[in-house]
Amino acid sequence: MDIKQLRYFIALAEELQVTSAALRLHMSQPPLSQQLKLMEEELGVSLFVRSGRHLELTAPGKTLYEHALTITRLLEEAKEEVKESGLGLRGKLSIGINTLSDERLPAVLSAFRQLYPKVTFKIQQNETNTLTRLIKDKALDLAIVRLPVSLEDFDHVILGAEPLFFVTGAGDEQLEKVTYDCIAKHPLVLPSTEGLGLYHLILDQFHSRGLSPAVIGECSDIGMLVELIASGFGASILPRTSVNRYQNHRIRIVPIDGPDVTSSSAVIWLKQHYLSKAAQKLIDLIAGPLLR
Repeated sequence: MDIKQLRYFIALAEELQVTSAALRLHMSQPPLSQQLKLMEEELGVSLFVRSGRHLELTAPGKTLYEHALTITRLLEEAKEEVKESGLGLRGKLSIGINTLSDERLPAVLSAFRQLYPKVTFKIQQNETNTLTRLIKDKALDLAIVRLPVSLEDFDHVILGAEPLFFVTGAGDEQLEKVTYDCIAKHPLVLPSTEGLGLYHLILDQFHSRGLSPAVIGECSDIGMLVELIASGFGASILPRTSVNRYQNHRIRIVPIDGPDVTSSSAVIWLKQHYLSKAAQKLIDLIAGPLLR
């Protein structure tokens, strides 16, 4: 077997269909099927069970898949390390963020650029579920997402917890603290369900108290959400760092009374996938100041 055959096999193992794997590899189906046949003949085992157009990995196939991922990852790492040893740290990093990401990220990126000026960035803002899909599709190197979200397919670094706050218009009554019972009486615009974890975390606080909040809408963009709150359209519940930068936007940020409910962010990247040295350095830099 050679590295090209291993890449063919990985595509088949992940797509579980010859047609889809061939499209992914930009090749026709017959040569791909022939390569699979040659691999099975060389190894003397069946790597897949065929069921119509669909494939299912056999036990030997699963073993080979794990080794194939490791081998291709090590090859990529070797190539990148050789390049970096001669040229220094460079390349492009594709980073995903959502509008609820930590407010200190711009300062971290500025510090990174000072350390590694030859690295360029593509920064993409989207909802958490879209960001996780883009990482799985290898369109992003890493992303900062708001938890909770399923981390089964990702390696990650938790960036610390922060409290939730009730956010309302500046013209509303003065409040030093507010309870969920009181918040349930306000019309609420919550972070979008597309953000997954935070939306459900907020709703759970009401449901666990036997309350039904008056949710009048959702908004996926933190800037627009703050503008809606400032205009008197509704109130919301948001993590501290998501609203700190908007304190002068005619809003009031009120602590929530009761057991401290927190929300966390995390840097995530795809498991068993090559991570460039630039990406590794950025993760180290993000995790350092954000965890302090």
